[in-house]
Amino acid sequence: MEIIDDGEHVELGGGVQRAVLGYLLLHANQVVPTSRMLRALWDEHAPLTARKMVQNAVSGIRRALADDTGLHTHSPGYRLQVEPEAVDLHQFRQLVEQGRSAIDDGQHQRGVEFLRSALNLWRGRALADLVERGTMWSELAAVENERLLALEDCFDAELVCGHHREITPELEVLTEAEPLRERLCQQFMLALYRSGRQVDALNIYRRTRMALVDGLGIEPGPELQQLQHLILEHDSSIQAPMLVA
Repeated sequence: MEIIDDGEHVELGGGVQRAVLGYLLLHANQVVPTSRMLRALWDEHAPLTARKMVQNAVSGIRRALADDTGLHTHSPGYRLQVEPEAVDLHQFRQLVEQGRSAIDDGQHQRGVEFLRSALNLWRGRALADLVERGTMWSELAAVENERLLALEDCFDAELVCGHHREITPELEVLTEAEPLRERLCQQFMLALYRSGRQVDALNIYRRTRMALVDGLGIEPGPELQQLQHLILEHDSSIQAPMLVA
């Protein structure tokens, strides 16, 4: 997490102060009750001084942000008032929306450009410094899912544009990290097959099936099973699209 003011990094303080600020940013322009903040920071194990620690953190944030602070006490907690454009998460969501709209209009390459611009805002997991300290908020899982969905939408558009070879290395890394995410595995299989690597594509199916059976006790979904069948049959419907220069 970083705050940049006129090109200068703002010192954000210690762990509790960073956690309070991070949680308020995830709920920017909303009132966050103090009780909810306490559960987020300490789960069911808040110390007796927890409320005072949050109050001290809020005071520290106000000092760090100086005249730019938009952090207000608002019963029953606090509200961080910020311009949406000042938060990179908002910029990401806006670019993703533009990318998806372009794809819906049949402008796949333009959609890829918007989605790649959105994804380039990421430098790792959201609030990675807090995650490293053991923070496991459901909000962070939801934001990470937003990133993966944007990636999947981007890969679909890239495949339509005939970029299967270009995205194969990226898909290889992602499917290793997310072996239960069937859509990514399906995209990887298709990219491999269109690159002339049928055996590798079928191996990815077997790896994915094993991960799903061992991890969740379920078989791959019908779309993944259908793709395996089409690859075995060398079906023309999954060939790379014919592109006109």
